[in-house]
Amino acid sequence: MIAKKTFKKAYLLYFFYVGTFFAYKTLTIEVIMKKIEAIIKPFKLDEVKEGLQSIGVSGITVLEAKGVGRQKGHTELYRGAEYVIDFLPKIKIEVVVSDKLAPEVIDFIRESAHTGKIGDGKIFITDIQDVVRIRTGESGEEAI
Repeated sequence: MIAKKTFKKAYLLYFFYVGTFFAYKTLTIEVIMKKIEAIIKPFKLDEVKEGLQSIGVSGITVLEAKGVGRQKGHTELYRGAEYVIDFLPKIKIEVVVSDKLAPEVIDFIRESAHTGKIGDGKIFITDIQDVVRIRTGESGEEAI
Protein backbone atom coordinates (compact mmCIF):
# COMPACT_ATOMS: atom_id res chain seq x y z
CA MET A 1 0.00 0.00 0.00
CA ILE A 2 1.24 3.50 -0.79
CA ALA A 3 1.94 5.73 2.21
CA LYS A 4 -0.60 8.58 2.23
CA LYS A 5 0.65 12.12 2.59
CA THR A 6 -0.88 14.17 5.38
CA PHE A 7 -0.85 17.29 3.24
CA LYS A 8 -2.20 17.83 -0.25
CA LYS A 9 -0.67 21.18 -1.15
CA ALA A 10 2.68 22.10 -2.61
CA TYR A 11 4.26 25.34 -1.47
CA LEU A 12 6.40 27.52 -3.65
CA LEU A 13 8.37 30.49 -2.36
CA TYR A 14 9.28 33.30 -4.66
CA PHE A 15 11.23 36.46 -4.01
CA PHE A 16 10.76 39.94 -5.42
CA TYR A 17 12.74 43.12 -5.11
CA VAL A 18 11.21 46.00 -3.11
CA GLY A 19 13.46 49.05 -2.90
CA THR A 20 16.62 47.84 -1.22
CA PHE A 21 14.98 44.90 0.56
CA PHE A 22 13.97 41.46 -0.62
CA ALA A 23 10.54 40.23 0.34
CA TYR A 24 8.95 36.86 -0.19
CA LYS A 25 5.45 35.52 -0.60
CA THR A 26 4.12 32.01 -0.32
CA LEU A 27 2.17 30.79 -3.32
CA THR A 28 -0.11 27.86 -2.56
CA ILE A 29 -0.75 25.37 -5.36
CA GLU A 30 -3.30 22.66 -4.72
CA VAL A 31 -2.34 19.26 -6.12
CA ILE A 32 -5.45 17.47 -7.37
CA MET A 33 -3.98 15.09 -9.95
CA LYS A 34 -1.11 12.65 -10.31
CA LYS A 35 0.82 11.55 -13.38
CA ILE A 36 1.75 7.90 -13.12
CA GLU A 37 4.47 6.59 -15.43
CA ALA A 38 5.14 2.87 -15.43
CA ILE A 39 7.89 0.98 -17.24
CA ILE A 40 6.75 -2.63 -17.71
CA LYS A 41 7.53 -5.75 -19.72
CA PRO A 42 5.85 -5.74 -23.16
CA PHE A 43 3.84 -8.94 -22.66
CA LYS A 44 2.10 -7.39 -19.61
CA LEU A 45 0.60 -4.47 -21.58
CA ASP A 46 -2.79 -6.02 -22.40
CA GLU A 47 -3.38 -7.12 -18.81
CA VAL A 48 -2.49 -3.69 -17.43
CA LYS A 49 -4.50 -1.79 -20.07
CA GLU A 50 -7.69 -3.82 -19.59
CA GLY A 51 -7.41 -3.58 -15.82
CA LEU A 52 -6.92 0.19 -15.85
CA GLN A 53 -10.03 0.59 -18.00
CA SER A 54 -12.01 -1.59 -15.57
CA ILE A 55 -11.13 0.60 -12.55
CA GLY A 56 -12.16 3.81 -14.30
CA VAL A 57 -9.07 5.16 -16.06
CA SER A 58 -10.39 6.78 -19.22
CA GLY A 59 -7.18 7.30 -21.17
CA ILE A 60 -3.59 6.10 -21.25
CA THR A 61 -0.53 6.84 -23.35
CA VAL A 62 1.65 3.89 -24.37
CA LEU A 63 5.19 4.25 -25.69
CA GLU A 64 7.67 1.65 -26.83
CA ALA A 65 10.93 2.07 -24.97
CA LYS A 66 14.32 0.43 -24.65
CA GLY A 67 16.34 0.46 -21.50
CA VAL A 68 18.92 -1.17 -19.32
CA GLY A 69 18.97 -1.58 -15.57
CA ARG A 70 19.70 -4.42 -13.20
CA GLN A 71 18.41 -6.88 -15.76
CA LYS A 72 21.34 -5.97 -18.02
CA GLY A 73 21.37 -7.27 -21.56
CA HIS A 74 21.79 -10.68 -23.06
CA THR A 75 23.49 -12.31 -26.03
CA GLU A 76 21.75 -13.85 -29.01
CA LEU A 77 23.06 -16.11 -31.71
CA TYR A 78 22.03 -15.14 -35.25
CA ARG A 79 23.37 -16.99 -38.30
CA GLY A 80 26.37 -18.18 -36.40
CA ALA A 81 27.34 -14.76 -35.05
CA GLU A 82 26.89 -13.74 -31.44
CA TYR A 83 25.24 -10.37 -30.79
CA VAL A 84 25.03 -8.52 -27.48
CA ILE A 85 21.62 -6.95 -26.84
CA ASP A 86 22.28 -4.15 -24.34
CA PHE A 87 18.95 -2.33 -24.37
CA LEU A 88 15.92 -4.49 -23.72
CA PRO A 89 12.45 -3.65 -25.06
CA LYS A 90 10.04 -2.20 -22.52
CA ILE A 91 6.68 -0.42 -22.55
CA LYS A 92 6.13 2.95 -20.90
CA ILE A 93 2.57 3.72 -19.79
CA GLU A 94 1.56 7.25 -18.82
CA VAL A 95 -1.69 7.95 -16.97
CA VAL A 96 -3.03 11.14 -15.37
CA VAL A 97 -5.67 10.48 -12.70
CA SER A 98 -7.33 12.28 -9.80
CA ASP A 99 -5.49 12.31 -6.50
CA LYS A 100 -8.15 10.01 -5.00
CA LEU A 101 -7.80 7.34 -7.71
CA ALA A 102 -3.96 7.36 -7.78
CA PRO A 103 -3.28 4.82 -4.98
CA GLU A 104 -5.66 2.31 -6.57
CA VAL A 105 -4.03 2.74 -10.00
CA ILE A 106 -0.52 2.40 -8.57
CA ASP A 107 -1.42 -0.75 -6.64
CA PHE A 108 -3.13 -2.27 -9.68
CA ILE A 109 -0.16 -1.62 -12.00
CA ARG A 110 2.26 -3.02 -9.43
CA GLU A 111 0.22 -6.19 -8.94
CA SER A 112 -0.59 -6.84 -12.61
CA ALA A 113 2.92 -6.14 -13.97
CA HIS A 114 4.61 -8.25 -11.28
CA THR A 115 6.32 -11.46 -12.40
CA GLY A 116 8.78 -11.78 -9.53
CA LYS A 117 11.75 -11.69 -11.89
CA ILE A 118 14.33 -9.01 -12.38
CA GLY A 119 13.27 -6.41 -14.96
CA ASP A 120 9.61 -6.11 -13.91
CA GLY A 121 9.93 -2.32 -14.16
CA LYS A 122 9.33 0.82 -12.16
CA ILE A 123 6.49 3.23 -11.38
CA PHE A 124 7.07 6.99 -11.15
CA ILE A 125 4.50 9.34 -9.57
CA THR A 126 4.45 13.09 -10.22
CA ASP A 127 2.12 15.85 -8.98
CA ILE A 128 0.17 17.62 -11.73
CA GLN A 129 -1.05 21.16 -11.07
CA ASP A 130 -3.42 21.53 -14.00
CA VAL A 131 -4.58 19.97 -17.25
CA VAL A 132 -6.27 21.74 -20.17
CA ARG A 133 -8.25 19.96 -22.88
CA ILE A 134 -7.32 21.69 -26.12
CA ARG A 135 -10.63 21.09 -27.95
CA THR A 136 -13.00 22.47 -25.29
CA GLY A 137 -10.77 24.52 -23.00
CA GLU A 138 -11.84 22.51 -19.95
CA SER A 139 -9.30 22.40 -17.16
CA GLY A 140 -8.64 20.45 -13.99
CA GLU A 141 -10.20 17.05 -13.33
CA GLU A 142 -12.89 17.66 -15.98
CA ALA A 143 -10.14 17.67 -18.65
CA ILE A 144 -8.91 14.21 -17.70
